[in-house]
Amino acid sequence: MKYLFLILIFLISCSTKVKQERQISHVFESYWEERSKLFPLDATSQGDNRYNDLLPNDQTEEFRNYLQAFYSRYLNELQSFNRGELNPQDQVSFDIFQYEMEMNLKGLALDLWMIPFQQFWGLPLTMGQLGSGDHFQPFKTVQDYRNWISRMRAFSAWTDSAINNFRQGIKTKFVLPKVLVAKMIPQMKDMVKEDVTKSLFYTPVTKFPTTFTEGDKQALTMEYTQAIKEFINPSYQKLHDFLKKEYLPQARKTSGISAVRGGTQTYDYLAKYWTTTEKSPQEIYDIGLSEVARIKKEMMVVKEAVGFKGDLKSFFKFINKDKKFTPYKTPEEVLTAFRDIYPRMEPQLKTMFGRVPKTPFEIRQTEAFRAESASAEYNPGSPDGTRPGIFYIPILDAKKFNITSGMESLFLHEAIPGHHYQISLQQESETLPKFRRFSWYGAYGEGWALYTESLGKELGLYTDPYQYVGALSDEMHRAVRLVVDVAIHTKNMTREQAIKYMMEQEPISLQGATAEIERYMAIPGQALSYKIGSLKIWELRKKYQAKLGDKFKLSDFHDEYLADGCMPLAVEERKMDLKFQ
Repeated sequence: MKYLFLILIFLISCSTKVKQERQISHVFESYWEERSKLFPLDATSQGDNRYNDLLPNDQTEEFRNYLQAFYSRYLNELQSFNRGELNPQDQVSFDIFQYEMEMNLKGLALDLWMIPFQQFWGLPLTMGQLGSGDHFQPFKTVQDYRNWISRMRAFSAWTDSAINNFRQGIKTKFVLPKVLVAKMIPQMKDMVKEDVTKSLFYTPVTKFPTTFTEGDKQALTMEYTQAIKEFINPSYQKLHDFLKKEYLPQARKTSGISAVRGGTQTYDYLAKYWTTTEKSPQEIYDIGLSEVARIKKEMMVVKEAVGFKGDLKSFFKFINKDKKFTPYKTPEEVLTAFRDIYPRMEPQLKTMFGRVPKTPFEIRQTEAFRAESASAEYNPGSPDGTRPGIFYIPILDAKKFNITSGMESLFLHEAIPGHHYQISLQQESETLPKFRRFSWYGAYGEGWALYTESLGKELGLYTDPYQYVGALSDEMHRAVRLVVDVAIHTKNMTREQAIKYMMEQEPISLQGATAEIERYMAIPGQALSYKIGSLKIWELRKKYQAKLGDKFKLSDFHDEYLADGCMPLAVEERKMDLKFQ
């Protein structure tokens, strides 16, 4: 009888646990369903095409209030569960979800909504990418084409609200630096084409699928012409005129966000948001200085190895100016050189990764309308593999594209095994809740991509000392970011001082340094994520190597790190410790 009673208690306990796990998965599923409709552009990018016609006006106070209630409701639902009774995977989900809801709520309490976009990213630039027909907005069916018309129409209301938010920023002095606004004005002007057929948004009309009837083509051509005239051109013209005539005169001369109301609090939040750590800006700054000094010593070693006579500054000038380092004549030659990197590293790659993504991959030149303010970047493919992951490379002038710019390290970072591996494997994992399949944490994702740059020698790359100089320069670039990002936003470092400091530490052109520093001014804290995340991965790798000795297998370490997708660094470390204990 006693044993039957114990068995009954055990069965009830198991039933309760299974019920709880089923309920928490329902919370995650419900959250994702609601979120997808709130952020339909995200849904489209993830291959969820149910809301391809929607473009909510996220610039309204009503929308922000709804988000606050939304995140609060799901945080309360989560806290009704006993974390200790969940299985290990659900405990990880619990930790990530709680962190995400809390950080989202803290972000909504700040004044960041008063800056709807800047020269580096934002909806006006995304609209151009999507409207070109070469991005994640599908243009395969007649309905696809009409879905995009709906979004073009909705952009008009978004524009009006964004301008109102900018105006609120003017009233409270929460405004962008003047030099950034000056870059935004021509971006908006470039989107306005009096001849509709020359508009970027007319491009899909020139690429109708062969399955479309002549009637469909004629109707859509007329509808696109009308939408561009009535909604796209007026919206961008309105943004252009507002920025030039009203906002630019009120923009600030300072570089850092500490100059605006609540700027110090805002930067503290953004530093935590992008690094997912409790490190203070000062701690991050000190790490940056230490890394700059370490990498500089390694650069000196390479300089001596190639027999260069002169100091490091002269060496930088040499590799920036000598014509043997700029052998390309056309953008296609640059793209081909990048495409030739993968075959050289493939044999070693197979020994370092047990799991590889199914999603295809392409390399493309960054579109002209945004190339001047863009960095090389990766755009994820769709989870089902129908849309490839894309590595975009801005090529303003192929004849000036320098091979010592770190081409091999850039490929490792943006492509394979960097962003393409990490993001594709995450999206392809159907066992993860969707809020984890499509999540992004800068310290994890950018940290991983930077870590993969350091694998170059193990992968059979960096045999050319000048490519290794490029890799060291890229690493130095991320170390410099820790210094200048914190200094700009908390220590009153000016734009000009930051540009000068960057050019003293690495072989970067004035144009390149200017674009980078202005990027950090536009998105405070984002540049911190790379180095902080990479250092954590190396810390974990060395810890497990020391603990396991000969039993440590690098492919196991890499596979486990990528197994469960993006998450805050502390959550990832707890998960890894359990695996390699």
